[in-house]
Amino acid sequence: MAYVRTVKTASGARPVQIVHSSRRGSRDIEHIGSAHDDAALEALKAVARQRLAVGQPELDFGPDFVALQAGSGAGGGPLAITSSRMGYLWDALGHAYQLLGFEEAAGGDEVFRLLVLARIVEPTSKLDSLRVVEEAGFRPAGVRDPQAASARVRERVLAAEVGRGVRPHR
Repeated sequence: MAYVRTVKTASGARPVQIVHSSRRGSRDIEHIGSAHDDAALEALKAVARQRLAVGQPELDFGPDFVALQAGSGAGGGPLAITSSRMGYLWDALGHAYQLLGFEEAAGGDEVFRLLVLARIVEPTSKLDSLRVVEEAGFRPAGVRDPQAASARVRERVLAAEVGRGVRPHR
């Protein structure tokens, strides 16, 4: 995985770097340059984004799309994102949660389900997972204490022996 990062130095300069990281924790940092004003910073970020995009071909949507884009004034540049919906991801994760038998193992505890899905979407603390649940558009009643929800399910699962309620992954 690679991403562009900027940091602020003690002298006030803002270096722009491309960080290449791996799952094993090793990182390579490629220094692009240092900026001393906002215009230079944006220029260096653009250079870094171009370097990241090397070898990534554009997706060809065909002549109809080119004509539509020309009529919209987009001029071949990136399209604006007008909206996004986390619901598709949330629905897919919820389906997997149910297929693997976690719903049954957790006794259908909706609060626990929301907390698990939130922590898959964004690995974070139990408490901060409430923010992710809200960002996903859910306002469930009774999700004030994620620790209590985890404790309820933990007791239920331990009492029923974990392995019996969860189906093996195939």
